[in-house]
Amino acid sequence: MEGDGIRCLNKLFRALIVVVILLQCVVNPSLSLGFNNISSAGVTRCFEREREALLAFKLGLVDDYNLLSSWGREEQKQDCCKWVGVHCSNRTNHVTQLDLGWYFLNEAYSLQQKGQPEYPEYYFQGKMMSPKLIELQHLKYLDLSSVNFTGTQLPYFIGSLSNLRHLNLWDTSFGGRFPSQVGNLTRLQYLDLRSNHFANVENMNSWLPRLSSLTYLDLSFNNLSNVPDWLEVVNKLPKLTNLSLSYCSLPSPLIHSSTLFNINSSRSLAHVDLNYNQLTSSIFLWLSKYNATLVHLDLRSNLRSNNFANVKNLNSWLPHLSALTYLDLSYNNLSNVPDWLEIVSKLPKLTNLTLQGCGLPSPVIHSSTLFNINSSKSFAHVDLSSNQLTSSIFLWLSKYNATLVHLDVSYNQLTGLFPDVIGNMSSLAYLDLSSNQFEGMISESHFSGLSRLRSLSLSSTSLTLNFHSTWVPPFQLDSIILGSCKMGPHFPNWLRTQKSYQSLDISNAGISDILPSWFWERLSHAPEIGHVDLSNNQIRGTIPNSQINFVCFSRLLNLSWNQLEGEVPPFLLKASSSLFLSHNKFSGLFSLLFPINASNLRLLDLSSNHLHGELADYWTHFKNLLVLDLSDNLFLGRIPATMGSLSSIQTLNLNNNGLVGELPSSLKNCSSLVVFDVGENKLSGLIPEWLGVGFPNLTILILRSNHFYGSIPSQLCNMGSIQILDFSINSISGSIPKCLNNLTHLALRGSSSLTITHSKSFFTAIDGYDDEASLIWNGIMSKYKSTLGLVKSIHLSSNRLTGEIPSEVTDLVGLISLNLSRNNLTGQITPKIGKLQSLDLLDLSNNQIHGSIPTSLIGISSLGKLDLSNNNLSGKIPLGSQLQPYDTSVFAGNPLLCGIPLEHMCSPKETTLKEKPVVENQDEDNDGFITPGFYVTLGLGFVIGLWGVCGSLIFNRSWRYTYFKLLNGLNDWLYVRVTLFRQRRMLDE
Repeated sequence: MEGDGIRCLNKLFRALIVVVILLQCVVNPSLSLGFNNISSAGVTRCFEREREALLAFKLGLVDDYNLLSSWGREEQKQDCCKWVGVHCSNRTNHVTQLDLGWYFLNEAYSLQQKGQPEYPEYYFQGKMMSPKLIELQHLKYLDLSSVNFTGTQLPYFIGSLSNLRHLNLWDTSFGGRFPSQVGNLTRLQYLDLRSNHFANVENMNSWLPRLSSLTYLDLSFNNLSNVPDWLEVVNKLPKLTNLSLSYCSLPSPLIHSSTLFNINSSRSLAHVDLNYNQLTSSIFLWLSKYNATLVHLDLRSNLRSNNFANVKNLNSWLPHLSALTYLDLSYNNLSNVPDWLEIVSKLPKLTNLTLQGCGLPSPVIHSSTLFNINSSKSFAHVDLSSNQLTSSIFLWLSKYNATLVHLDVSYNQLTGLFPDVIGNMSSLAYLDLSSNQFEGMISESHFSGLSRLRSLSLSSTSLTLNFHSTWVPPFQLDSIILGSCKMGPHFPNWLRTQKSYQSLDISNAGISDILPSWFWERLSHAPEIGHVDLSNNQIRGTIPNSQINFVCFSRLLNLSWNQLEGEVPPFLLKASSSLFLSHNKFSGLFSLLFPINASNLRLLDLSSNHLHGELADYWTHFKNLLVLDLSDNLFLGRIPATMGSLSSIQTLNLNNNGLVGELPSSLKNCSSLVVFDVGENKLSGLIPEWLGVGFPNLTILILRSNHFYGSIPSQLCNMGSIQILDFSINSISGSIPKCLNNLTHLALRGSSSLTITHSKSFFTAIDGYDDEASLIWNGIMSKYKSTLGLVKSIHLSSNRLTGEIPSEVTDLVGLISLNLSRNNLTGQITPKIGKLQSLDLLDLSNNQIHGSIPTSLIGISSLGKLDLSNNNLSGKIPLGSQLQPYDTSVFAGNPLLCGIPLEHMCSPKETTLKEKPVVENQDEDNDGFITPGFYVTLGLGFVIGLWGVCGSLIFNRSWRYTYFKLLNGLNDWLYVRVTLFRQRRMLDE
């Protein structure tokens, strides 16, 4: 019996083993008898249908950088589990993860490029998302962040990937209608839809509440201004812990009781980022639900317009957030919260505090503030920059000497000597005291205890750094920003000890020394350096003609405004992407250029040097150049034809040289030009017609002071973006084109920007670039930069132009300056001149203009400079507050003019009332009103009006009776009213 039982159990155990093996074969077909996933080369873990789905998805991508080279059908590529960005389950062999996101591809691209630091704007361009992707039914993780789908619609089938836990579509540029099928992803825990262009994210209520497993949600940089119930929707996610809705234009929500007491809402919200929206104080009521759980709160830039009615009373809500470790209320108006520091000190766990740009008043430091037992003991990050603080703040900061890692109090009203308390902050890694009013001397002792310091910024103060030449700092800095601190006259030798800095700014530091050889060696062996600024010193000597092999293409190197001389060495072209060498004494240019590849150079400024000789024909080496400034030098010869190969160039400034010949026709290939300045040269020939064709962004065109001749081509009227047009001091003849009113930008009043700026996205090392131009204003040549965007002008002076001033020019109502002086213009000043209400300068002097001065001219209230001298103008100068204050020289040389301010007074004949009234758009000087026709019309009107009434009463009996009955009734009513009024007065008396 016992043996039979054992045998029975043994058979049962064997049967269970067989069942388990069969079940595993069903789950994992690779273990089946057919061995479907085994190739001759070994085990292939990838299922064929999933491999084909991935290859179909690859066909929808443009892989310019060949990052998916491991994907394919070749025998050695059969296993899709080994493809870049693909991960399979070790248990089932199904594809569970597809990661083609920005961060993963950064690593892959860096390895492919052997660590070069410059990355493309995007790696893949998405033509379409293949519907075969739904074959990946075991997919749990999908990251396509920064794949550029160029506005295509997110496909509906994305909602069929029912196993997804993680979906990252950040910056994928999807557009169109957002598919509500996303709500089918009920297992989704992480959703990032930042920075897309969906047309209807506002239908959030139809899909978002269905994502009941969601813990992380980021919809930042999507327009949610039409979603008033956004908070109600978010409140329906029971497991949500992280919420980011920054830059969404969120309206302030209405807080209902259902919002506060929704039993399905999350109980453990820890991270809330609502910065840059339009919220009001009502949001605090909702946040109060999470007093015990909220760890991270970012409300930056919501209170700019005082939207928070009770923001002054921070004490009523902020101290209750007892779990808070991170708080950012930057760029909110807290200027009326004098006790802000007392309130912040009541947050026991706070480690990161950012109150940048809040207008904070300097706090009164009480003992309760310093010794509050509930205050945080571990502040690590404090940013109080751009406020109104005084040096008393350091008394409070001294509490955190042992814990403070990041301290930024820049752009305040801090005064006095360098604070001694800084030297006791032993954990400090980041220190920014820039743009304050510190003064005095800093010595080595101030930094002896700061061994962990990594970033130091003391720029725009009056501090003097007095370090011994043999001093070895206890720290290694990543960022050294000391602009306008005095540390000369010798080049600071302690910088030699710094082996890891990425940014160096010692501009305007009073250095009058040569650059040491170790400085160049450091640059050549440090690809991580991105910013070096030594400008505005008196650095002298030459730059060694070194064969240093630079490996970095993303740095700014600024040596402008110094005393450097000799030849510009060619290795500098590879040393940086933005190279500023202006205002020095360089005399030679790139003698060893040809073996150098300068394809990464974006900006080259060599203006205001002593460079001479002909411009060599080598510009094909600079194919990615965006800004080239060679102005104010001594270059001779012709403009090289290879400059036309600069197809990306936006600013080309060759002003004030000795260049000759015609403009090469190859320049018409530079279709991205914004600024083209070849003024003050010896160029000649006709003005090319191609200047008006194919330059949609051309804003400044300066051909001033050359030898151009011929007429102004009518094609130039196509320059819709032109803002400054200067052809003065040439030999241009013919008439002014009547089509000038097609210059649409000049027909708009005002300007959207103070400067003419090139976007930061075009440069890798600088925050954009502001153009500069030399303009003649009031007879004085000046350089304009900070206000160049406000200037709108047409200067055609000192030419041989003939004919009348076209009235169409008055359609350019945005003009600030119009200078047509020193030509041979005839005709009269158009009466429409008064339309140019923005004019600050009008110069029509030294022409042959005749007729009277239009009275509409006195309606231009902004007119500051006027010159009508040396013409044939006649008649009386119109009376008004605008013309009479001018000096007589404005009207001199017009013998037939009379009236104030001239000494020649008008005769009675000249002062008749035939002067025109001041109207803006009058077209004729003869505007008489009383004529014979007027009297005829007056008589006819009297006769018709009189007999229209009296005739009706005479010939129509019923009308006559009715009319007289009405008169009798009115007479009786008036009589009764007067009688009653008299009786009442008698009774009162």
